[in-house]
Amino acid sequence: MTTNKQRRRFLQAAGVGLALPLLDRFAPKAIANATDDPPRRMVFICSSLGFHGPNVFPEKTGEDYESPAYLKLLEEHRKEFTVFSGLSHPEQAGADGHSSEKTWLTSAPNPGLGGFRNSISVDQFAAEKLGYVTRYPSLVLGTHYGSQSYTRSGVMIPANPSPSKVFAQLFLKGTDKELKAQIQKLKDGQSILDAVAGEAKQLSKRSSSADRSRLDEYFQSVREMENRLVQAESWVKKPKPDIEAKPPEDISDANDLIGRMKLVFELVPLALQTDSTRVISILAHGRNDVPKVDGVSIDHHNLSHHGKDPEKIRQLELIEKAQFETFGTLIGALKGKEEAGKRLIDSTSVVFGSNLGNANAHDWHNLPIVLAGGGFKHGRHVGYDKDNNTPFANLFLTLLQKQGIEVDKFGSSSGTLTLS
Repeated sequence: MTTNKQRRRFLQAAGVGLALPLLDRFAPKAIANATDDPPRRMVFICSSLGFHGPNVFPEKTGEDYESPAYLKLLEEHRKEFTVFSGLSHPEQAGADGHSSEKTWLTSAPNPGLGGFRNSISVDQFAAEKLGYVTRYPSLVLGTHYGSQSYTRSGVMIPANPSPSKVFAQLFLKGTDKELKAQIQKLKDGQSILDAVAGEAKQLSKRSSSADRSRLDEYFQSVREMENRLVQAESWVKKPKPDIEAKPPEDISDANDLIGRMKLVFELVPLALQTDSTRVISILAHGRNDVPKVDGVSIDHHNLSHHGKDPEKIRQLELIEKAQFETFGTLIGALKGKEEAGKRLIDSTSVVFGSNLGNANAHDWHNLPIVLAGGGFKHGRHVGYDKDNNTPFANLFLTLLQKQGIEVDKFGSSSGTLTLS
Protein backbone atom coordinates (compact mmCIF):
# COMPACT_ATOMS: atom_id res chain seq x y z
CA MET A 1 0.00 0.00 0.00
CA THR A 2 1.06 3.58 -0.57
CA THR A 3 2.58 5.13 2.57
CA ASN A 4 1.41 8.42 4.04
CA LYS A 5 4.71 9.94 2.94
CA GLN A 6 4.12 8.83 -0.64
CA ARG A 7 0.60 10.24 -0.56
CA ARG A 8 1.93 13.58 0.61
CA ARG A 9 4.52 13.50 -2.14
CA PHE A 10 1.81 12.80 -4.68
CA LEU A 11 -0.20 15.78 -3.48
CA GLN A 12 2.86 17.94 -3.73
CA ALA A 13 3.55 16.60 -7.19
CA ALA A 14 -0.01 17.41 -8.20
CA GLY A 15 0.37 20.96 -6.98
CA VAL A 16 3.62 21.42 -8.87
CA GLY A 17 2.13 19.86 -11.99
CA LEU A 18 -0.74 22.32 -11.99
CA ALA A 19 1.50 25.33 -11.57
CA LEU A 20 4.70 24.53 -13.44
CA PRO A 21 5.44 25.59 -17.05
CA LEU A 22 4.42 23.46 -20.00
CA LEU A 23 5.27 24.10 -23.68
CA ASP A 24 6.65 27.18 -25.45
CA ARG A 25 5.95 28.62 -28.92
CA PHE A 26 7.12 32.19 -28.97
CA ALA A 27 10.30 33.72 -27.65
CA PRO A 28 10.51 37.50 -27.95
CA LYS A 29 12.62 37.36 -31.13
CA ALA A 30 10.25 34.87 -32.71
CA ILE A 31 7.33 37.15 -31.95
CA ALA A 32 9.09 40.14 -33.42
CA ASN A 33 9.78 38.25 -36.64
CA ALA A 34 6.46 36.39 -36.85
CA THR A 35 4.24 36.78 -39.88
CA ASP A 36 1.20 35.02 -38.45
CA ASP A 37 -1.44 36.80 -36.42
CA PRO A 38 -0.48 37.06 -32.74
CA PRO A 39 -2.15 34.56 -30.41
CA ARG A 40 -5.27 35.60 -28.51
CA ARG A 41 -5.08 36.40 -24.81
CA MET A 42 -7.54 37.03 -21.97
CA VAL A 43 -7.15 39.05 -18.77
CA PHE A 44 -9.80 39.20 -16.02
CA ILE A 45 -9.59 41.90 -13.33
CA CYS A 46 -12.07 42.21 -10.47
CA SER A 47 -12.35 44.75 -7.67
CA SER A 48 -14.28 42.90 -5.00
CA LEU A 49 -16.05 45.84 -3.31
CA GLY A 50 -17.84 47.15 -6.38
CA PHE A 51 -17.83 50.59 -8.00
CA HIS A 52 -20.20 53.50 -7.40
CA GLY A 53 -22.71 52.91 -10.21
CA PRO A 54 -23.53 56.53 -11.18
CA ASN A 55 -19.81 57.07 -11.91
CA VAL A 56 -19.59 54.03 -14.21
CA PHE A 57 -22.82 53.65 -16.17
CA PRO A 58 -23.60 56.23 -18.88
CA GLU A 59 -27.22 57.33 -19.14
CA LYS A 60 -27.25 56.82 -22.90
CA THR A 61 -26.40 53.62 -24.81
CA GLY A 62 -24.49 53.41 -28.09
CA GLU A 63 -21.44 55.38 -29.19
CA ASP A 64 -22.76 58.86 -28.41
CA TYR A 65 -22.75 58.51 -24.64
CA GLU A 66 -21.50 61.11 -22.17
CA SER A 67 -18.79 59.65 -19.96
CA PRO A 68 -19.57 59.58 -16.24
CA ALA A 69 -16.82 60.42 -13.76
CA TYR A 70 -14.83 57.17 -13.85
CA LEU A 71 -15.00 56.72 -17.62
CA LYS A 72 -13.72 60.29 -18.08
CA LEU A 73 -10.47 58.97 -16.61
CA LEU A 74 -10.30 56.57 -19.58
CA GLU A 75 -11.34 59.14 -22.20
CA GLU A 76 -8.09 58.93 -24.18
CA HIS A 77 -8.78 55.20 -24.61
CA ARG A 78 -12.49 55.57 -25.39
CA LYS A 79 -12.22 53.74 -28.72
CA GLU A 80 -10.46 50.83 -27.02
CA PHE A 81 -13.21 49.70 -24.63
CA THR A 82 -16.92 48.95 -24.24
CA VAL A 83 -18.85 49.55 -21.03
CA PHE A 84 -21.72 47.16 -20.25
CA SER A 85 -24.78 47.50 -18.06
CA GLY A 86 -27.46 44.91 -17.38
CA LEU A 87 -25.10 41.93 -16.94
CA SER A 88 -25.01 39.56 -13.97
CA HIS A 89 -24.75 35.92 -13.00
CA PRO A 90 -28.15 34.48 -11.96
CA GLU A 91 -28.88 33.09 -8.49
CA GLN A 92 -26.08 34.84 -6.61
CA ALA A 93 -27.95 35.55 -3.35
CA GLY A 94 -25.59 33.39 -1.34
CA ALA A 95 -24.55 33.04 2.28
CA ASP A 96 -23.83 36.75 2.63
CA GLY A 97 -23.57 39.85 0.50
CA HIS A 98 -20.00 39.14 -0.59
CA SER A 99 -20.48 35.50 -1.58
CA SER A 100 -20.62 36.49 -5.26
CA GLU A 101 -16.88 37.15 -5.04
CA LYS A 102 -16.41 33.38 -5.21
CA THR A 103 -18.30 33.03 -8.48
CA TRP A 104 -17.36 36.08 -10.57
CA LEU A 105 -15.35 33.88 -12.91
CA THR A 106 -17.49 30.73 -12.59
CA SER A 107 -21.18 31.80 -12.44
CA ALA A 108 -21.98 28.86 -10.12
CA PRO A 109 -25.35 29.46 -8.38
CA ASN A 110 -26.01 29.97 -4.66
CA PRO A 111 -22.45 30.67 -3.51
CA GLY A 112 -21.73 29.85 0.09
CA LEU A 113 -25.03 28.13 0.83
CA GLY A 114 -25.30 24.58 2.15
CA GLY A 115 -24.12 22.07 -0.42
CA PHE A 116 -22.50 24.72 -2.60
CA ARG A 117 -19.65 23.52 -4.75
CA ASN A 118 -17.96 25.94 -7.06
CA SER A 119 -17.38 25.13 -10.72
CA ILE A 120 -14.35 25.77 -12.90
CA SER A 121 -13.54 29.43 -13.54
CA VAL A 122 -13.35 30.78 -17.07
CA ASP A 123 -9.61 31.44 -16.84
CA GLN A 124 -8.88 27.86 -15.75
CA PHE A 125 -11.28 26.49 -18.36
CA ALA A 126 -9.36 28.38 -21.03
CA ALA A 127 -6.01 27.28 -19.61
CA GLU A 128 -7.19 23.68 -19.59
CA LYS A 129 -8.33 23.85 -23.22
CA LEU A 130 -5.27 25.72 -24.49
CA GLY A 131 -3.03 23.24 -22.73
CA TYR A 132 0.69 23.26 -23.37
CA VAL A 133 1.09 26.21 -25.73
CA THR A 134 2.84 28.51 -23.20
CA ARG A 135 5.22 28.14 -20.29
CA TYR A 136 2.37 28.85 -17.86
CA PRO A 137 -1.20 27.88 -18.81
CA SER A 138 -2.42 30.74 -16.61
CA LEU A 139 -1.26 33.28 -14.06
CA VAL A 140 -3.39 33.86 -10.97
CA LEU A 141 -2.38 37.20 -9.46
CA GLY A 142 -3.77 39.55 -6.84
CA THR A 143 -3.18 42.21 -4.24
CA HIS A 144 -3.51 39.46 -1.60
CA TYR A 145 -3.64 35.65 -1.62
CA GLY A 146 -7.36 35.23 -2.31
CA SER A 147 -8.46 34.64 -5.89
CA GLN A 148 -11.50 33.91 -8.06
CA SER A 149 -9.79 31.11 -10.00
CA TYR A 150 -11.17 27.62 -9.35
CA THR A 151 -10.22 24.18 -10.61
CA ARG A 152 -12.65 21.77 -12.20
CA SER A 153 -13.06 20.28 -8.72
CA GLY A 154 -14.12 23.66 -7.33
CA VAL A 155 -10.90 24.28 -5.41
CA MET A 156 -9.62 27.86 -5.25
CA ILE A 157 -6.15 28.49 -6.70
CA PRO A 158 -4.43 31.00 -4.39
CA ALA A 159 -3.26 34.19 -6.04
CA ASN A 160 0.41 35.13 -6.06
CA PRO A 161 0.51 38.63 -4.52
CA SER A 162 4.29 39.04 -4.92
CA PRO A 163 5.24 40.78 -8.20
CA SER A 164 8.93 40.11 -7.49
CA LYS A 165 8.31 36.35 -7.22
CA VAL A 166 6.14 36.33 -10.34
CA PHE A 167 8.84 38.26 -12.22
CA ALA A 168 11.45 35.75 -11.09
CA GLN A 169 9.17 32.88 -12.06
CA LEU A 170 8.73 34.33 -15.54
CA PHE A 171 12.16 35.70 -16.39
CA LEU A 172 14.99 34.91 -13.96
CA LYS A 173 17.22 31.96 -14.80
CA GLY A 174 18.28 29.30 -12.32
CA THR A 175 21.75 27.78 -11.96
CA ASP A 176 22.59 24.42 -13.55
CA LYS A 177 22.36 22.83 -10.11
CA GLU A 178 18.90 24.33 -9.52
CA LEU A 179 17.68 23.20 -12.94
CA LYS A 180 18.91 19.62 -12.36
CA ALA A 181 17.21 19.57 -8.96
CA GLN A 182 13.95 20.76 -10.52
CA ILE A 183 14.12 18.12 -13.26
CA GLN A 184 14.76 15.41 -10.66
CA LYS A 185 11.69 16.55 -8.69
CA LEU A 186 9.60 16.18 -11.82
CA LYS A 187 10.96 12.72 -12.50
CA ASP A 188 10.23 11.69 -8.91
CA GLY A 189 6.73 13.00 -9.33
CA GLN A 190 6.14 10.94 -12.44
CA SER A 191 7.17 7.69 -10.74
CA ILE A 192 4.90 8.44 -7.78
CA LEU A 193 1.96 9.13 -10.06
CA ASP A 194 2.55 5.84 -11.85
CA ALA A 195 2.51 3.99 -8.52
CA VAL A 196 -0.65 5.71 -7.34
CA ALA A 197 -2.40 5.01 -10.64
CA GLY A 198 -1.51 1.33 -10.44
CA GLU A 199 -2.90 1.00 -6.93
CA ALA A 200 -6.04 2.86 -7.89
CA LYS A 201 -6.68 0.44 -10.76
CA GLN A 202 -6.49 -2.46 -8.32
CA LEU A 203 -8.94 -0.65 -6.07
CA SER A 204 -11.31 -0.17 -9.00
CA LYS A 205 -11.82 -3.92 -9.37
CA ARG A 206 -13.30 -4.03 -5.87
CA SER A 207 -15.45 -0.89 -6.18
CA SER A 208 -19.08 -0.15 -6.91
CA SER A 209 -20.22 1.33 -10.21
CA ALA A 210 -20.45 4.82 -8.71
CA ASP A 211 -16.97 4.55 -7.20
CA ARG A 212 -15.56 3.24 -10.49
CA SER A 213 -16.96 6.32 -12.19
CA ARG A 214 -15.19 8.52 -9.67
CA LEU A 215 -11.99 6.52 -10.09
CA ASP A 216 -12.21 6.89 -13.88
CA GLU A 217 -12.17 10.63 -13.39
CA TYR A 218 -9.19 10.18 -11.09
CA PHE A 219 -7.33 8.05 -13.66
CA GLN A 220 -7.88 10.75 -16.25
CA SER A 221 -6.47 13.34 -13.86
CA VAL A 222 -3.42 11.14 -13.28
CA ARG A 223 -2.84 10.74 -17.02
CA GLU A 224 -3.16 14.49 -17.54
CA MET A 225 -0.75 15.12 -14.68
CA GLU A 226 1.82 12.75 -16.14
CA ASN A 227 1.64 14.58 -19.45
CA ARG A 228 2.03 17.91 -17.72
CA LEU A 229 5.06 16.73 -15.77
CA VAL A 230 6.74 15.51 -18.95
CA GLN A 231 6.07 18.82 -20.65
CA ALA A 232 7.21 20.70 -17.56
CA GLU A 233 10.56 18.90 -17.71
CA SER A 234 11.10 20.14 -21.25
CA TRP A 235 10.24 23.67 -20.08
CA VAL A 236 12.79 23.58 -17.27
CA LYS A 237 15.47 22.98 -19.90
CA LYS A 238 14.32 25.87 -22.11
CA PRO A 239 15.74 29.36 -21.54
CA LYS A 240 13.38 31.99 -20.23
CA PRO A 241 12.74 35.16 -22.25
CA ASP A 242 15.25 37.99 -22.10
CA ILE A 243 13.70 41.35 -21.21
CA GLU A 244 15.08 44.77 -20.29
CA ALA A 245 12.65 45.43 -17.43
CA LYS A 246 14.04 45.52 -13.91
CA PRO A 247 12.60 43.22 -11.24
CA PRO A 248 9.89 44.97 -9.19
CA GLU A 249 10.16 45.53 -5.46
CA ASP A 250 7.17 44.24 -3.51
CA ILE A 251 5.05 46.59 -1.41
CA SER A 252 4.92 45.22 2.11
CA ASP A 253 2.13 47.54 3.28
CA ALA A 254 -1.07 45.49 2.96
CA ASN A 255 -3.12 48.70 3.01
CA ASP A 256 -1.54 50.04 -0.18
CA LEU A 257 -4.21 48.68 -2.52
CA ILE A 258 -3.42 51.01 -5.43
CA GLY A 259 0.35 50.54 -5.21
CA ARG A 260 -0.08 46.78 -5.23
CA MET A 261 -2.50 46.97 -8.17
CA LYS A 262 0.00 49.03 -10.16
CA LEU A 263 2.81 46.55 -9.63
CA VAL A 264 0.64 43.58 -10.60
CA PHE A 265 -0.69 45.40 -13.68
CA GLU A 266 2.86 46.15 -14.82
CA LEU A 267 3.52 42.42 -15.09
CA VAL A 268 0.64 41.86 -17.52
CA PRO A 269 2.18 43.29 -20.73
CA LEU A 270 5.51 41.61 -19.97
CA ALA A 271 3.92 38.19 -19.47
CA LEU A 272 1.76 38.50 -22.58
CA GLN A 273 4.31 39.96 -24.98
CA THR A 274 6.80 37.20 -24.15
CA ASP A 275 3.96 34.69 -24.57
CA SER A 276 4.71 33.29 -21.14
CA THR A 277 0.95 32.84 -20.67
CA ARG A 278 -2.26 33.68 -22.50
CA VAL A 279 -4.62 33.74 -19.54
CA ILE A 280 -4.37 36.00 -16.49
CA SER A 281 -6.77 36.62 -13.60
CA ILE A 282 -6.31 39.39 -11.04
CA LEU A 283 -8.29 40.09 -7.86
CA ALA A 284 -7.99 43.53 -6.29
CA HIS A 285 -9.20 42.52 -2.87
CA GLY A 286 -11.16 45.13 -0.91
CA ARG A 287 -10.56 44.86 2.83
CA ASN A 288 -11.43 46.24 6.25
CA ASP A 289 -8.52 48.64 6.21
CA VAL A 290 -7.88 52.21 5.08
CA PRO A 291 -6.23 52.24 1.63
CA LYS A 292 -3.22 54.53 1.22
CA VAL A 293 -5.02 57.11 -0.89
CA ASP A 294 -4.77 60.82 -0.12
CA GLY A 295 -7.97 62.08 1.50
CA VAL A 296 -9.18 58.65 2.65
CA SER A 297 -9.55 58.07 6.39
CA ILE A 298 -12.29 55.39 6.57
CA ASP A 299 -11.79 51.69 5.82
CA HIS A 300 -12.67 50.54 2.30
CA HIS A 301 -15.34 48.03 3.27
CA ASN A 302 -17.12 50.60 5.40
CA LEU A 303 -17.01 53.11 2.53
CA SER A 304 -18.55 50.59 0.15
CA HIS A 305 -21.55 50.50 2.52
CA HIS A 306 -21.83 54.27 2.40
CA GLY A 307 -25.57 54.52 3.12
CA LYS A 308 -25.59 57.51 0.73
CA ASP A 309 -23.50 59.50 3.18
CA PRO A 310 -21.87 62.25 1.02
CA GLU A 311 -18.54 62.15 2.87
CA LYS A 312 -18.27 58.37 2.56
CA ILE A 313 -19.11 58.54 -1.13
CA ARG A 314 -16.47 61.26 -1.61
CA GLN A 315 -13.80 59.07 -0.02
CA LEU A 316 -14.99 55.99 -1.89
CA GLU A 317 -14.68 57.90 -5.16
CA LEU A 318 -11.06 58.73 -4.37
CA ILE A 319 -10.23 55.02 -4.11
CA GLU A 320 -12.22 54.00 -7.17
CA LYS A 321 -10.86 56.82 -9.32
CA ALA A 322 -7.36 55.61 -8.49
CA GLN A 323 -8.36 52.10 -9.55
CA PHE A 324 -9.74 53.31 -12.87
CA GLU A 325 -6.64 55.41 -13.47
CA THR A 326 -4.52 52.31 -12.87
CA PHE A 327 -6.67 50.39 -15.33
CA GLY A 328 -6.19 53.20 -17.85
CA THR A 329 -2.43 52.88 -17.45
CA LEU A 330 -2.71 49.17 -18.28
CA ILE A 331 -4.72 49.93 -21.43
CA GLY A 332 -2.05 52.45 -22.45
CA ALA A 333 0.73 49.92 -21.88
CA LEU A 334 -1.03 47.29 -24.00
CA LYS A 335 -1.59 49.89 -26.75
CA GLY A 336 2.08 50.83 -26.69
CA LYS A 337 3.50 47.32 -27.16
CA GLU A 338 3.58 45.48 -30.48
CA GLU A 339 4.12 41.97 -31.75
CA ALA A 340 4.16 40.92 -35.38
CA GLY A 341 3.59 44.57 -36.27
CA LYS A 342 0.30 44.73 -34.38
CA ARG A 343 -0.71 46.30 -31.07
CA LEU A 344 -0.76 43.94 -28.12
CA ILE A 345 -4.15 45.25 -27.02
CA ASP A 346 -5.79 44.10 -30.27
CA SER A 347 -5.03 40.47 -29.43
CA THR A 348 -5.77 40.83 -25.70
CA SER A 349 -9.29 40.91 -24.25
CA VAL A 350 -9.29 42.60 -20.84
CA VAL A 351 -12.37 42.38 -18.59
CA PHE A 352 -12.39 44.90 -15.72
CA GLY A 353 -15.23 45.13 -13.21
CA SER A 354 -16.72 43.80 -9.99
CA ASN A 355 -18.87 41.03 -8.59
CA LEU A 356 -21.14 43.64 -6.94
CA GLY A 357 -23.43 45.97 -8.85
CA ASN A 358 -24.36 47.99 -5.77
CA ALA A 359 -22.03 47.22 -2.89
CA ASN A 360 -23.98 49.50 -0.55
CA ALA A 361 -26.93 47.08 -0.81
CA HIS A 362 -24.87 43.90 -1.40
CA ASP A 363 -26.63 43.76 -4.77
CA TRP A 364 -25.10 41.42 -7.34
CA HIS A 365 -27.30 42.57 -10.25
CA ASN A 366 -26.27 45.01 -13.00
CA LEU A 367 -22.53 44.52 -12.64
CA PRO A 368 -20.10 47.27 -13.69
CA ILE A 369 -18.19 45.64 -16.55
CA VAL A 370 -15.68 47.14 -18.98
CA LEU A 371 -14.19 45.14 -21.86
CA ALA A 372 -11.04 46.53 -23.46
CA GLY A 373 -9.13 45.32 -26.51
CA GLY A 374 -9.44 41.91 -28.11
CA GLY A 375 -10.15 43.19 -31.60
CA PHE A 376 -13.82 43.93 -30.87
CA LYS A 377 -15.76 47.00 -31.96
CA HIS A 378 -15.50 49.45 -29.07
CA GLY A 379 -16.32 53.00 -28.09
CA ARG A 380 -19.84 52.07 -26.96
CA HIS A 381 -22.12 51.61 -24.00
CA VAL A 382 -23.96 48.33 -24.49
CA GLY A 383 -26.97 48.29 -22.20
CA TYR A 384 -29.05 45.21 -21.43
CA ASP A 385 -32.25 45.03 -19.38
CA LYS A 386 -31.44 46.29 -15.88
CA ASP A 387 -34.36 44.38 -14.34
CA ASN A 388 -33.97 41.15 -16.29
CA ASN A 389 -30.22 40.93 -16.69
CA THR A 390 -28.37 39.12 -19.47
CA PRO A 391 -26.02 36.40 -18.15
CA PHE A 392 -22.52 37.77 -17.58
CA ALA A 393 -21.27 34.33 -18.62
CA ASN A 394 -22.40 35.18 -22.17
CA LEU A 395 -19.40 37.49 -22.30
CA PHE A 396 -17.17 34.65 -21.10
CA LEU A 397 -18.50 32.39 -23.84
CA THR A 398 -17.89 35.12 -26.41
CA LEU A 399 -14.28 35.52 -25.28
CA LEU A 400 -13.64 31.77 -25.20
CA GLN A 401 -14.85 31.43 -28.77
CA LYS A 402 -12.74 34.44 -29.79
CA GLN A 403 -9.81 32.58 -28.26
CA GLY A 404 -10.47 29.77 -30.72
CA ILE A 405 -11.80 27.38 -28.07
CA GLU A 406 -14.62 25.20 -29.36
CA VAL A 407 -17.36 25.53 -26.75
CA ASP A 408 -21.05 26.34 -27.00
CA LYS A 409 -21.77 26.93 -23.30
CA PHE A 410 -19.95 28.08 -20.22
CA GLY A 411 -21.52 28.21 -16.77
CA SER A 412 -24.88 29.99 -16.87
CA SER A 413 -24.44 31.31 -20.41
CA SER A 414 -27.46 31.40 -22.71
CA GLY A 415 -25.55 32.42 -25.84
CA THR A 416 -22.90 34.88 -26.98
CA LEU A 417 -22.85 38.69 -27.12
CA THR A 418 -22.72 40.53 -30.45
CA LEU A 419 -19.64 42.71 -30.23
CA SER A 420 -18.65 43.13 -33.87
